[in-house]
Amino acid sequence: MTDVQNDTQTATREQLDREGDVAADYIEELLDICDIDGDIDIDARNGRAYVSVNADDGTNLRVLANPEAVNALQELTRLAVQSKTGVFSRLILDIGGSRDARQAELAALVGRAIERIEAGSSEAALPPMSSYERKLVHDVVAERGYVSESRGEGSERHTVITPA
Repeated sequence: MTDVQNDTQTATREQLDREGDVAADYIEELLDICDIDGDIDIDARNGRAYVSVNADDGTNLRVLANPEAVNALQELTRLAVQSKTGVFSRLILDIGGSRDARQAELAALVGRAIERIEAGSSEAALPPMSSYERKLVHDVVAERGYVSESRGEGSERHTVITPA
């Protein structure tokens, strides 16, 4: 485990609250510039700051809620937090419920991979994804009674599922 990972995992509630506040300020400025409506909620759990942006149905927030945009904005927000605090941030950004939607997609992906294993494959590899998404996949796989591990490096890092 690297020092950065260790420092992040032991972040205090105060540090996570600070990250959330800085991130919320950054996102709020972005929403203002883009003239997009949204309410910002900040939380800290599992050693990470979580920033959620929500709005009523029919608002223009949905333009930012697609997974690629959320991932890009999350990385920009992490950089803004790091610039302000001097500490690497693992914050999670959710826009318009995009994380819940992605979690459902990942669960379906795991389900199809398990079907391949049940049909006789010795293992099933999933496409490359972020460390956060791989963690979600590992959790779903374990709940289903299978084993998973991450393989590959950098942008090619992916999850492989095998029978228990």
